[in-house]
Amino acid sequence: MNPLIAMVCTTTLLSTALAIVSFWLPQMSPDYQKLSPYECGFDPIGSARLPFSMRFFLVAILFLLFDLEIALLLPIPWADQLDAPFHTFEMTLVVLTLLTLGLIYEWMRGGLEWAE
Repeated sequence: MNPLIAMVCTTTLLSTALAIVSFWLPQMSPDYQKLSPYECGFDPIGSARLPFSMRFFLVAILFLLFDLEIALLLPIPWADQLDAPFHTFEMTLVVLTLLTLGLIYEWMRGGLEWAE
């Protein structure tokens, strides 16, 4: 049997088994104590189920995007030692242009402003 086919079959079987088991294992019996927030023994003040700000997630995603950009651009100084460095620099320019356009778009839409 081809090792690639065996690996795909194994990972598919394992993923399916874990997904099925994850639906059966958790005990879904919420009661008052489980649903109440932890307030050091005091009666809770307000709801503990407050929604998160979408701006927080937007800033986090932008951070991850630009952090990934740095990881992608790290090997660029070694690209000039290749046989055809122009192709690598061309692809780098495309990536930087797309990321810069995305940053400008977010900036113009007000996605980078924390306060509303």
